[in-house]
Amino acid sequence: MTAVAEPDLPSRLAALGTATIGEVAPQARLFGPGLHPVQPGRAFAGPAATVRCAPGDNLALHRAIARLAPGEVLVVDYANSLESGPFGEIMALACQMRGCAGLVTNGAVRDLARLRDSGFGVVARGAAIRGTTKADPGELGVPITLAGTTVAPGDLVVADDDAVLALSPDGLGAVLSAAEARQAKEEEMMRRLRAGETTLRIMGLEERD
Repeated sequence: MTAVAEPDLPSRLAALGTATIGEVAPQARLFGPGLHPVQPGRAFAGPAATVRCAPGDNLALHRAIARLAPGEVLVVDYANSLESGPFGEIMALACQMRGCAGLVTNGAVRDLARLRDSGFGVVARGAAIRGTTKADPGELGVPITLAGTTVAPGDLVVADDDAVLALSPDGLGAVLSAAEARQAKEEEMMRRLRAGETTLRIMGLEERD
């Protein structure tokens, strides 16, 4: 069970977006390519509840979901396997009932249309309909690696259409302040663009034209 100092901080960071966060937080760990949102347009963020799940078996997921704290993001290392789909509509509902913010996995999921309809945020490597056994307990609450990025329990994970990234829980307030300042600056730039100015003028690049 993990928590952040400011309960609304994850949702505020999710609203700002990974692109803005990445610009102001060089310490952010960006997940590599190959992960895709099942429900485009849905951003989510929260402390990581990490799971190492054996390919072909989803007992670890059942165990992890039963232990979720509200607001956590389920982050699952499925060893990049696309041979089976350990997570689908039923598990998404179970996550929602626990207050889970979303799922990120390097494995496959199933029931894509119903996952989209559910409103539960999922980022996964692919889709597979083959079922799984329930025998291997896996590992919960341990550091794992997904898409080339190490995630520790309690790291703040932010996911949207652009990317998935992880941040250490230390210094999140400073990241939020910097991201909000950047957003305000960009909003001012867009106001000036709508008023007829060019990006060259706004950014002081006219002498380079």
